[in-house]
Amino acid sequence: MSSEMLEQIAHCVEFGKINRASPFPPDMKGQDGADELTGQALDNGVSPDDLLQKALVVGMQKIGVKFRENKVFVPNVLMAAKAMGAAMEHLRPYFTSGQVKRKGVFVIGTVAGDLHDIGKNLVSMMVEGGGWEVVDLGVDVPTEKFLGAIQEHPDCALGLSALLTTTMVSMEKTVKEIKAVHPATRVLIGGAPLTQEFCSKIGADCYSADPQGAVDYLNRLAA
Repeated sequence: MSSEMLEQIAHCVEFGKINRASPFPPDMKGQDGADELTGQALDNGVSPDDLLQKALVVGMQKIGVKFRENKVFVPNVLMAAKAMGAAMEHLRPYFTSGQVKRKGVFVIGTVAGDLHDIGKNLVSMMVEGGGWEVVDLGVDVPTEKFLGAIQEHPDCALGLSALLTTTMVSMEKTVKEIKAVHPATRVLIGGAPLTQEFCSKIGADCYSADPQGAVDYLNRLAA
């Protein structure tokens, strides 16, 4: 019974079925969504850790792979993230109590001079859905703010986003300053104009062209 419920919740997350009132997706109209099913699963004794690892993570990984393969688009990922968020509300008390452990802390922000946040937000949602605690610093983030977040979360991984070619210079400066102070901090970069070559040039640890690539890299760190 519990495995069936976990599969149902994963399906709701993958297809963006938030709750019973949600009209999306049309073929699931009127059915319970991630919200109701997660509550029912907890009431039936399913462990919060199983709900995270065997339902939410699974659903977000499936939508992430589809997005990477251009089988779905940004709105589909956003709906999946909303469904995941509805389920996560039931699990937050267990994170606070320490009953459910996160894989680690991921600090993310768009670099100084850049106000774009769609890509950053997609990565944040996918990484949280992968079982990580996400600290989102927002947009136009100066190096000092990234350094402060690393001091607050010493074992964190760091994600830097940039959409403008003009802010790639800012990203390079930030990465070099962070590595000078915290050489062990793993730095992931992403954004439309970036490449693996640029990643190697500025001394970052990982470049990913899509959110799921970032999740896969982080999961290898946590393994």
